[in-house]
Amino acid sequence: MTGLLRTEEETMLADAARGFLDDVAPVSHLRGLRDAGQTHDPALWADMAAMGWAGILVPESAGGSDMGHAAAGVLAGEMGKTLVTSPFLSSAVIAATALRQVAGRNDALSAIADGTRTYALALDEGNKFTPGSVDCAARRDGNGFRLTGTKKFVVDGGFSDRLLILARTDEGPTLFDLPADRAGTKRQPNAMVDSRDAATIVFDGVEATGDDVLGGLGQGLDILRPALQAGQAALAAEMTGLASGAFGMTVDYLKERKQFGAPIGSFQALQHRAAHLWCEIEVTASAIAHAGRMLDADPENATLAVSLAKARATRTATDAVIEGVQMHGGIGMTDAFDMGFYMKRARVASEWLGDYGYHAETVARLRGF
Repeated sequence: MTGLLRTEEETMLADAARGFLDDVAPVSHLRGLRDAGQTHDPALWADMAAMGWAGILVPESAGGSDMGHAAAGVLAGEMGKTLVTSPFLSSAVIAATALRQVAGRNDALSAIADGTRTYALALDEGNKFTPGSVDCAARRDGNGFRLTGTKKFVVDGGFSDRLLILARTDEGPTLFDLPADRAGTKRQPNAMVDSRDAATIVFDGVEATGDDVLGGLGQGLDILRPALQAGQAALAAEMTGLASGAFGMTVDYLKERKQFGAPIGSFQALQHRAAHLWCEIEVTASAIAHAGRMLDADPENATLAVSLAKARATRTATDAVIEGVQMHGGIGMTDAFDMGFYMKRARVASEWLGDYGYHAETVARLRGF
């Protein structure tokens, strides 16, 4: 995202984040985690929390900075440039936004802000993002409930401390906030192709009390809606940062690689392709900034802006990594070169929280088509 789209405070936040991440979390850090069979770095997350990033959307009364969604997008974008893996989206964005919809959750929000508690959203059950399709059941058992069902693609679910679970009750979809190690919960961590964790979680008669219900019975989707939109906007920002990172690598290579005695970046055909990609990244950055501003200023009417941002970010990130691989030639296809990490992350992020088709349909519907 360009500096022209940012406030002075956001520019300072971006500069501080870039300096920190370039030092401690370059792409080589992701490669090291992958090679060690790890999907996250608890020490890195603790450092991020110490810098206040985990509390970016947490109210000041709960120990956060409450800087807003535009600022969260700034951080997500900087993380995307070097493919940082952390529970930022799951905990600091999605869970924090959900929890602040309900009174009396300051302790949970404080734990998110100081980095001592991480969350994952257990929502998806099928192969695609369909929030309203819920088969996981929460059946009455005395004064409480018993949860039974399976959740898939639970990002960060393999190591999170707690889970936000959407389950079907007699009153309708209801959101539960449960510890991830409660009896009857079986987690199957999966290291995805992009080296980020996404677990399959099976609930076999898991006990839940009334205190575990987030909000009221049947209100799960109402509470989740702003949280999902916050996550979609921040994920779009991360993907645009990813596109910028891949684009930067590609431009550097165009300047260095020589053919016929000249840098290949001097060839007009490659210049046109690079210029087109730069324009796409800039336009998408504008959509990302608008989505963040809408979530901060008018969240009830932010759906169009958020879906437009996620759709554009998906298309732009895909174009950036494809062009990156092609312009690097044979080396772009090798694991020894970092471009492959960008391509894998773009592919997974495209599916999380709604793919291009889901968000393009939302944009078309809201525009009356």
